Amino acid sequence: MENELFEKAPVPKAYFTMALPVVMGMVVSLVYNMVDTFFIARTQNTDLVAGVSLCAPIFTLMIALGDIFGLGGSSVISRLFGEKREEEGKRVSGFCFYAAILCGVAVTLLMLFLQTPILRLLGATEDTMEYARQYYRYMAYGAPFIIVSLTPSNLIRTEGLAVQSMIATVTGSIVNIILDPVFIFGFGMGAGGAAIATVLGNVATDILLIYFVKTKSHKLTISPKQIRIEAVTFGGILAIGIPASITNIMQSFGITLTNRYLVQYGTDKVASMGIAMKVNMIVVLVMVGFAFGAQPLLGYNYGAKNTKRLKEILRFDLMVEVGFSVVVAAILALTAPQMVNLFMHDTAIIESGSLMLRCMLISTPLIGVVLVFTTLFQAEGKAVPALLLSVSRQGVLFAICLIILSAVLGYYGVICAQATADVLTALLAISLYVGTEKRLR
Repeated sequence: MENELFEKAPVPKAYFTMALPVVMGMVVSLVYNMVDTFFIARTQNTDLVAGVSLCAPIFTLMIALGDIFGLGGSSVISRLFGEKREEEGKRVSGFCFYAAILCGVAVTLLMLFLQTPILRLLGATEDTMEYARQYYRYMAYGAPFIIVSLTPSNLIRTEGLAVQSMIATVTGSIVNIILDPVFIFGFGMGAGGAAIATVLGNVATDILLIYFVKTKSHKLTISPKQIRIEAVTFGGILAIGIPASITNIMQSFGITLTNRYLVQYGTDKVASMGIAMKVNMIVVLVMVGFAFGAQPLLGYNYGAKNTKRLKEILRFDLMVEVGFSVVVAAILALTAPQMVNLFMHDTAIIESGSLMLRCMLISTPLIGVVLVFTTLFQAEGKAVPALLLSVSRQGVLFAICLIILSAVLGYYGVICAQATADVLTALLAISLYVGTEKRLR
């Protein structure tokens, strides 16, 4: 059944069968993020909102580490399944699961040991330190559960179990949404309560994913007896997992760098950017869902050497990403003040947040192009172009744009830097694809 979907089903059917459950999971995650920000913002405490916003890179970093084994492992497994090497794919799944657990425990220890230096690095000040510390501490304890959730949720999609991955993600997000007001207001825990709700939501996701692997999967495992893999296979996981991880690490880097440049203009600007980023996730997370939903199809057909079908999927993927982003970005740009007002009623924050949001939305179609080619390179196991794109959009190119534009345009340069970096990264992605195609011919 799964092989039929990967090999012979019409491309639109195969694409949406794999991608829509991922998109739905992303939408629910988006709702959680919006609700989380909504409840935090309802405190009407700007320092608390800013303190939680400053810790956003920590959560992103955990996702990045989970992606090493989730996306790196799924890339290798998809190609192995395409080559009909299913037993080896099973061992890779077991290895990735337990490697993610060990990684999570290591992160907890490091975060607790280096708590104050990390918070200072993130930009916490005397006004925001107390709130940032509350959120940070509970996120540190929950690191293993957050990191592990990214692994089986990606791996089971290589077997066509996209719906089960969605169910687990959605359930965790719903648990999080329900518990947010309970801990934030009911128990009066503020920022710490939001972090506890996030961790418990990920625990629920982990439990369901383990259940699905044990009861629904025929090709994957979480048995500790099947975790031995060859060094070259481990290298293949890292070759794709690390660039995929760096994408999220660069997101953390980009958020941190933006906040540090914005804080000189006031904590209200940091809070505005945190809200604008949450709203921007409406379009970006759905685009990520489409891109990563298609990745197992790309990897399988690359492993099976079905070049014709691979290119058909790639073209359809680009059409969906760009078309969707143009429509939704236009709607959000027109309603920007109303969207920001949902979170905070402060006039200054609505004004600055609306401008920030519109600057982000300008380049969303180009983000779609970057996502498609990034997931293509990851699916094909092409580590160098995947790495170059991973370090560019919110990393090297973004830092260069931020430094130059902030020096020339000041505050407006800071909020326009990401859109400029998106343009440059999209051009880089297209040139890398054209270059690899020429070398293949």
